[in-house]
Amino acid sequence: MRGPGDQRRRGRGTQAAASAAVEAREAAAAAFYEMDQAQKYLDGRVTVFEDLDASAAAPARREFAGLSEAADAASVAYISVLDAHDLDDQDRTPAQLDAARRAFIGSADRLREITGRLNGFAERLSPGMARLEAALDQLPPRLTAARDAVAAADTAIAAAREAGMDASDPEAEVARAKEALAQLGSQGLGGLGLDGALKKADEVRAIAAAAREAAEELPQMAGKVRNSLASVRTRVDVVAGRAEPVRQAMKALLRGYAQACWQDLRGAPEAIESGVTRARERLNEASAHVARNEWKQAQQALTAARTELNAADRRAAQVTGRVTELESVAADPAKPVEAVRFAIRDAQRLAMAQPGGAAPQHARVLDSLVERLEKAPGKLTAPHPDYWAYLQELESIKTAAGDVVTRIRAERAG
Repeated sequence: MRGPGDQRRRGRGTQAAASAAVEAREAAAAAFYEMDQAQKYLDGRVTVFEDLDASAAAPARREFAGLSEAADAASVAYISVLDAHDLDDQDRTPAQLDAARRAFIGSADRLREITGRLNGFAERLSPGMARLEAALDQLPPRLTAARDAVAAADTAIAAAREAGMDASDPEAEVARAKEALAQLGSQGLGGLGLDGALKKADEVRAIAAAAREAAEELPQMAGKVRNSLASVRTRVDVVAGRAEPVRQAMKALLRGYAQACWQDLRGAPEAIESGVTRARERLNEASAHVARNEWKQAQQALTAARTELNAADRRAAQVTGRVTELESVAADPAKPVEAVRFAIRDAQRLAMAQPGGAAPQHARVLDSLVERLEKAPGKLTAPHPDYWAYLQELESIKTAAGDVVTRIRAERAG
């Protein structure tokens, strides 16, 4: 039978065990809170990372998923320890209290270990996040610049419309810019990631700036189109006036020269007249667009008219130029030979100036060109000389001599 002293000692032992268990429980609670806060903080940081750069964040999300799973397991274990050890129960023995203390210490150690892993992960994540967040600071000013550009474009478009201009094209571009801007504004980064959002903001600014410039150019375009309309009308008349001289030149070619000299020019007068007709049609279209203030369409029609006139002009120049060339060579067939002979001699001098003299491959080509030049006048012995074939042969020889010079200089440079 135990006396009062034994009961007092037992009471003191129970009290000490209870205090130790409570202290361990509080330490475990603090460890749980610290781990829980670290887990929540990192979950938010990884989510931000994914918003800013989804591809780069994928490995971090996978690693955090493993850590989060371990943290959840540690939390479940901690709650199980809490449920298993009710320290408010006055009937618990010192042995039970000591078991509770040890359970809480083990749980706290596990929670602290997970917290350490979470903190280590946070340290590894920090540099990349710092870089992205620094870049994120660039987004607000770029968005502001984009919004300002859109507003400036709207102002320019309104001014163009007040001046009676058709501003539908720049207006469509601004609508596209506004749509992209709305995506960024309503969905954070619009699912684009940080780099994508920055690029999109710059794209919006560029689109809006181009639309503003286009709108501001509309009044100037009107003046240019009106001036162009007058100048193209004048040019149509000039080109139309070339049709008859070309017809006379073709008659001269047909009467005085072999068919080979003019067959590639057959139908030139008719082609010129058709081109002038099409140019007049494009001019009429341009005038109609001007009447409706459709300046861009008017400009396109004028460009088409110029294209027709340029083609007709080239065709006329081919005919008149051919006549001039043929008349010149018929009067003095030897004259064009001198320019070709000079080109060959120039190539020969350059070839001989190389160390060891002319390379065999260059010498063979130049010798063949000399032989072709000597034979070229033979093309003029027929009753109806083919002067055009003669001129083409001379031009071919001259070009080939120039090619030799180019190759020698390239070899020297290499």
